[in-house]
Amino acid sequence: MSDKYFDLHIQGIGYLSRAREVKPKRSAPFLAVDITAIHGPADDVQRVRFDAKIVGAEAQKVIRDLMTEINDRNRKVLASFKVGDLYVDNFVYETGEKAGQTGTSLKTRLLRLEWVKVDGETVYRAPLDPASALPDQAEAA
Repeated sequence: MSDKYFDLHIQGIGYLSRAREVKPKRSAPFLAVDITAIHGPADDVQRVRFDAKIVGAEAQKVIRDLMTEINDRNRKVLASFKVGDLYVDNFVYETGEKAGQTGTSLKTRLLRLEWVKVDGETVYRAPLDPASALPDQAEAA
């Protein structure tokens, strides 16, 4: 096993949805959430969706506390996040219009939440940690 490890982290802001407890048949249950990250100019925003396993202890607590709000389609839950270990997962649609077609999903691990807003109101702000602080540019969103 190598003593060296290279991190790949993505930082940004995005909307949280589909918070859930995943119970795999052959491994321990875990918490997951979808993140629809936004990027680009404010008048032509682009979106990228991540399916994130929540691994950061503080992030797990925040997601559990806000699960009702995150899963309410009438609420907008915006967060500043840090994810890592991105990979592409291929799957086959089992139902609907795309049944039988191959799809792809961007899988990642949610490491940290810097802040979370529900309907524009800040409901969580991470303890100050200069080493892992995310860019302030997102706070204006």
